[in-house]
Amino acid sequence: MPLLCYLDAFSGISGDMLVGALADAGADRAAIIDALASLETGAALSFDRVKRCGIAATKFHVDVQETHSHRHLAHILKMIEKAALPERAKQNAAAVFQLLGEAEAAVHQVAIEQVHFHEVGAADSIMDIVGACLAFELLGVTSIVSAPLNVGSGTASTAHGVLPVPAPATAALLRGRPVYSDGPAVELTTPTGAALAVTLAREFGVLPPLKITATGYGAGGHDFPDRANVLRVILGEETHATEATTIAVLEANIDDLSPQVLAYAVDRLVEQGALDATLQPIEMKKGRPGVLLRVLARPEDREALAQVIFAETSTLGLRMYTAERRVQARRWVEVGTPHGAVRVKVSGDGAYAPEYEDCRHVAEQSGVPLKQVIAEANFAYLNSIRPDASTPSAGRA
Repeated sequence: MPLLCYLDAFSGISGDMLVGALADAGADRAAIIDALASLETGAALSFDRVKRCGIAATKFHVDVQETHSHRHLAHILKMIEKAALPERAKQNAAAVFQLLGEAEAAVHQVAIEQVHFHEVGAADSIMDIVGACLAFELLGVTSIVSAPLNVGSGTASTAHGVLPVPAPATAALLRGRPVYSDGPAVELTTPTGAALAVTLAREFGVLPPLKITATGYGAGGHDFPDRANVLRVILGEETHATEATTIAVLEANIDDLSPQVLAYAVDRLVEQGALDATLQPIEMKKGRPGVLLRVLARPEDREALAQVIFAETSTLGLRMYTAERRVQARRWVEVGTPHGAVRVKVSGDGAYAPEYEDCRHVAEQSGVPLKQVIAEANFAYLNSIRPDASTPSAGRA
């Protein structure tokens, strides 16, 4: 059964927090230590139970003798390739370091071959990245989703001196991903943690619908008085609600536009990628009748659809906010009617409904009333799953 891991980074994410959280969720600690020893860094590894703001968590410790071991990407990739690790863990760890190298090269405007990894190339960061990739394999995780990352604020001390939070490499890694700043003025998301999340997570967003099987808490180095400085991982099997995403909602109250123009605007919005667009009669100030235009959109389509609204309607302003959208799994089944083929949408719980546009097209081409085509499509679908069906009926999908 596919296993999903959700990274709940409400207090940021670092490599050691992720290893600790995965171990806390059940990854074999002895197997992690044994496999990481094959990297031959000389680091001493251990796990410890601690509390952060009263929450029990696992702290991953890496004790190294070296102080500043500056490694190039090629050296690190050779270390990973030679180690006694599962092949996918090697591939994932190498991909994380490749992304880190690209970010560092962009920040310092040098070729990736010239990048000195400083802290990232030190043994503790190698242990963190490889350890996290290995722990995912030990748990059997097949996909990863991350919450928006809390990056912290203030400044951080690095090998390059005091830098603003998020550090330049972290900011480069998180380009295009959702982030925010909350809590104490410290670095909460490190370059290592950002690289792991960006490389391995299939998406960033809300917790998908899951049947939870395990949780784990990985401790950060600080114990803040007003928040648990932990990374939580939630493991589980995804349920039939395959879409659980954050969507954008765009709204406008309109009282001075022809209904025909509004209907055209709705058609244009759907053509341009809106998930849904509706018109609702409302009573506005001074008793004026009006219409509420509401558009559901993917976050990345929000600005483009806003421009469509401004272009096609008379509104001078919009309300925009986010909402969570869940959609049950569905599939398409094509059935034959006496007048042509029609697709039927079938949901995860067995409800079904003929596709309106297909039925409309068949009705227009054949001259048969639309309601008859819909009834025949329902009957055909029922016959396809229950050959003794004799009465058309339908559910909702």
